[in-house]
Formats: sequence, C-alpha cells, structure tokens
Amino acid sequence: MRRIRGCNTKPEMIVRRFLYANGFRYRVNVKNLPGKPDIVLRKYATAIFIHGCFWHGHSCKLFKLPQTNQDFWSTKIARNQERDSRVREQLSEMGWNTMVVWECQLKPNVRQQTLDGIADLLCKAYLDRHRIIKSYTSEEEPMPMVAEPETKYV
Repeated sequence: MRRIRGCNTKPEMIVRRFLYANGFRYRVNVKNLPGKPDIVLRKYATAIFIHGCFWHGHSCKLFKLPQTNQDFWSTKIARNQERDSRVREQLSEMGWNTMVVWECQLKPNVRQQTLDGIADLLCKAYLDRHRIIKSYTSEEEPMPMVAEPETKYV
C-alpha cells in the first residue's frame, strides 16, 4: 500500500502535460480548497479531480472488488465516494466548477477525445464566467454606432 502514490500519477501527468501544452496554466493540489483538487485553474474557476477507477469505485471494467476482505474494501470505497460527492458539492457552493476525469478515460484509445473534451469544457467555463451581458432594450439609451450616423432618405 505504501507504494501507491497520491499525486503525480501517470493519469495526472497526462492531463497536466496536455493542459500546459495547450496554454492552460494551473496549480497542483491546492491545499486551501476542499478535497485538495489534483488540478486547479483559477482563471476558469475549475477544479479537476483525476480519479483511479479502483479507489473511487468507477463502474467500468478496471474496477473489480478484491475477493479477500470484501467488507473492508466495500466500506472504504463507499467512504471515498461519499467524500468525493461532498467535496464537489462544497466546491460548487463556493462557485467553482468541478470536473472528474477517470483513469479509464485516459487509456490510449479514448485519450485524445477526453483531453479535447476537457479543453472544450474549460473554454465554456471561461466564457460563462467572463460573459458581459448588457441589454439594449430601453428606448432612452441608443445602441452604439460603429459606422456613420444614420441618414434619412426622403
């Protein structure tokens, strides 16, 4: 068990290299946020968690409950899932977007699709966060002119 790393895992490094190569700047394992997210992009108000399918109980072919000591493993994985949902809820209450990337989504045959999806979601989060909405429905305030003033034709 002590050889299992909690940070700088291969799936984390894949995502981090992709983000950096595509111009996204981030912080790693930010301690002052709930759950100490694996990757935090403040500009996008997004926290990314990269979960191993076994440790977080993902319903895919990589997850298989061990045959020995099943009670221990089932309660441990259930606690992990409860903690994950609680942390994501806390972050959303704080105004953060959260994203979970599963280990199986970074396998070579689906990796590029997953990474492109992450980039798309980050761009959407940025646009949603920085959108300036101004309504020009009032009659008092005229719409700004880009070209010459209107000419009246007779």
